Formats: sequence, structure tokens, C-alpha cells
Amino acid sequence: MIWDEIDKELAALKEQGLLRQRRVLASPCGVLELVLDSVTNAATPLLAFCSNDYLGLAADPLLVDAARDAAGRWGVGSGSSHLVSGHLAPHEQLEQRLAAFIGCDRTLYFSTGYMANIGVVPALVGRGDAVFADRLNHASLIDAAQLSRADHHRYPHTDLVTLERQLASSNAKRKLILTDAVFSMDGDLAPLPQLLELAERFDAWLVVDDAHGFGVLGPNGRGSLAHFGIALDAYPRLLYIGTLGKAAGVSGAFVAGTVSVIEWLMQRARTYIFTTASSPIVVATLLKSLELIEQGDTRRAHLQTLIRCLQEGLASTQWQLLASPTAIQPIIIGDNHAALACSAALLECGIRVAAIRPPTVPKGTARLRITLSAAHSIEQVERLITALKQIESHSGAQ
Repeated sequence: MIWDEIDKELAALKEQGLLRQRRVLASPCGVLELVLDSVTNAATPLLAFCSNDYLGLAADPLLVDAARDAAGRWGVGSGSSHLVSGHLAPHEQLEQRLAAFIGCDRTLYFSTGYMANIGVVPALVGRGDAVFADRLNHASLIDAAQLSRADHHRYPHTDLVTLERQLASSNAKRKLILTDAVFSMDGDLAPLPQLLELAERFDAWLVVDDAHGFGVLGPNGRGSLAHFGIALDAYPRLLYIGTLGKAAGVSGAFVAGTVSVIEWLMQRARTYIFTTASSPIVVATLLKSLELIEQGDTRRAHLQTLIRCLQEGLASTQWQLLASPTAIQPIIIGDNHAALACSAALLECGIRVAAIRPPTVPKGTARLRITLSAAHSIEQVERLITALKQIESHSGAQ
């Protein structure tokens, strides 16, 4: 039977250490979690270094109050797509507020970051065009390039020489450079100034997905472009995508650019046109989140202190972190089963760190993906360091 193949393939994933499992939380998103046991249903308290809630806003009381107020004022659903009857005043206010915050002409709000990415790229390029994408781009960007039906050229991670050669040899009518700003599994930054220079020289779009930089990097948390001193409104070919489900603590994403480009996306991005608009609770809560981001220098400074603490604490150990200046601090293990074993050993210490394996990361680079939040304390990071050192000592004694 055809469905027997599914059981065989699931068994193969388990044997390769690639079977994913969900854990059920009995607590809000935060650095302290209650994780339900799948058998006993008992809740185990854990110190978590897994989420992308980089500023600790996901359960912030001010956002909870904003959501509660929004539900009383606007109800819970939008009822339709934006272009029919689902574009409520909070949606419009959020887009205007985001444009002012980022420093651009206009923004367009999408229900998720994945929908933003796979909506934007096919609206800009198609058959006969070409997309040039960093090899470590997020899955949503890979899917976006494939859905566009444009020729898809992938260059080695941040390899500007290869990218320049690809652009120079392309005869495509329209070209688009596609990149993450902060790479989600390595934590490093794309060379955005150099990518913009190549886009200018070869008359290409540059689409930047700043899922892990918005709210964290740049003055007032304005993101990776601001971190590099790039003014979005000075480059009509530049589109900026910011995710609102990570540092912003809520959900959704926005695309920022010129008036005409955003108007075009509103007319052509299928994931915007053909979906029900997000709940007004979400967008109204995001308006409060933007205030906290803009006023969040203390949170961002604390986050940088935690990053330094972790890096210095593990400097003399076998746990060599990748060269990441961001809240994403990965430790490469290599083997899938070994990464799972390290994650399980930390769990025994009451600490949850995700083991990331292929296809999320390249084969042979399974890792512990430590993510820090401004809600963590120095003492909690030191507890993680101590646990990793204990695991190192135990493995060395065997």
C-alpha cells in the first residue's frame, strides 16, 4: 500500500536521528517553561534557550493589556481579506507606524513572515528572470525563489566574488538578490552594504529578510539596514522584510519600500490578496510592541551583556561557538545523534536547548542552537555554562 511507504520513511528518519518531535508547553513563551510529559502529562519546569523572543516581549504584561483592550474594541477576527472588507483601522495604523519607524514611504503587513517572503519574490520576478540567493537562506526564501519560476542561482554563503560572477554572466531581463540579514542557524550577518553595491551595479532588486535583526539591531532596534547605516528610502531597488513574531513578541511580518513597489505588491502578492487578514488583536498589540522596541535600549544592552557572558564562559571549553554577534549562538556538534545526546544531557540538568539537524542545516553540521533573550539573567546564562562544562567533564572522563 502506498501509505506503508510513509511508515518506512518515518522509521528511516528516526534511525538517522532526523525525526522531529513537538514538546507541549503548559506556560506562556518565556525563559522559564513548563513542559508537559507526553506519557504522564506532568509538567516539568525548565530553563529555556530555544525561542526567538529576543527582547522578552512575548508575555510582557503591557502587550497582554494591549491585546485585552483590542479584543474589547475590535473583536477577535477581521472577517475577510484586506482587499475585501478585512482591513481594519489597526491594520492601517500599524502599516503607517512601521513606515515611520523604519524610515520608508510605505509598508505592507502580512500574516506571517513565511507568507511575506513567498508573496514578495514571485510578485517581482518570474519566468525569464533570475534570483541570486545565499545558500544558507531560510527555507521560506528558498521556496519563494522556486515559486517565482525564475532561474534560481545559489551562491556560497556570503561569497560576494561568486555572486558578482553570477550577476555578470546573467542575461536575465530582471535580476533579484535574495538574502537573510541575520542567518537563523549561524547567527552571522549578511554583508548588506556590499550586496547593495552589487544590486546597484547590475540593476537588480535587493530583497532583505530581517527576521532575526528587526527589534534587536540598529539604533532603537530599527534592524539590520540601520545597523549598517543604510537608509531604505534612498534605494528604490531595496525591499526590507521585517518579522514581528520574534523580537516584537507577537506575529506577522511587513514589507517596506517605495509607494509604487508596495502598491504593486498589494496588487500582485498572492499570499496577501488571497488570505483573511490577521486578527485586529494581533495588529493592535503590535502597535504597543513597537513602542517597547523603540524604547528598548536597556533590553538590547542587557542582551549584548548576555552574549559576551556566554562567549567568554565557553571560550576555554570544547563548546566552540560560531562567530556570531547576535542572540543566536550555535555550537556545531556534527553528528545528528550526538547533537540529540547533548540536548538530552542538558535536559537532565533542567535546561532546554534545541538540537538542530538537517535539512534545517547542512548535512554534518547538526548543532545546539542557543538563543538568548533580554529576559534571561546573567545567573541563568551562567547556569547554562556550568551545565555545558559538566557535560564536557563527564564525556572526557568516559
